[in-house]
Amino acid sequence: MARASNREKLLVAGLGLIHEHGFTATSVRDVVRAAGVPQGCFTNHFTSKEAFGLEVLGLYRAEKREDAHKTLLDDNQQPLQRIRAYIDARTERFKQNGMRCGCMFGNFAAESSSESEAIRLELLDIFAESRRAMRYCLEAAVRAGDLPQAFDCDEAAALILSSLQGAFLTAKTERGAAPVERFKKFLFASILR
Repeated sequence: MARASNREKLLVAGLGLIHEHGFTATSVRDVVRAAGVPQGCFTNHFTSKEAFGLEVLGLYRAEKREDAHKTLLDDNQQPLQRIRAYIDARTERFKQNGMRCGCMFGNFAAESSSESEAIRLELLDIFAESRRAMRYCLEAAVRAGDLPQAFDCDEAAALILSSLQGAFLTAKTERGAAPVERFKKFLFASILR
């Protein structure tokens, strides 16, 4: 088994620290210390903290993309069940850390999108990708007859994902899943019924 490179160690350590403490509160020194690599390694691999943050976002994005493929984009499951599974899978991950971390995309949006144009643009692309996956699933629900033909899948996808981000942010603050459960209950009782 190959040893992790210093670059990989920095990214993995950074992902954990940034997810738990936020991008702004995580210093390069914190990342280097957690990775167990010499201080100079950071500048050997990353031109700036912003460049590092973009790569950490990319790692987290890959994880979330895999979640979407297992749920929203899985044509072997019933469409509305996929949405429920997507929300449940994300909720379970957040429960594992006591709901302290929330969604890294939402965290970055709240703290860094006004400070970094590159991060803001990356987040826009990430949110657009998530919206496409949700819309795909909603369109499948329309085709299956689970939702009316006139259902606006694009607007609903945007609403669902924005509301879910808000629910996770509130859950992070409350340190409990109740806001996400409330959102899910309302979503399936009122919007996706």
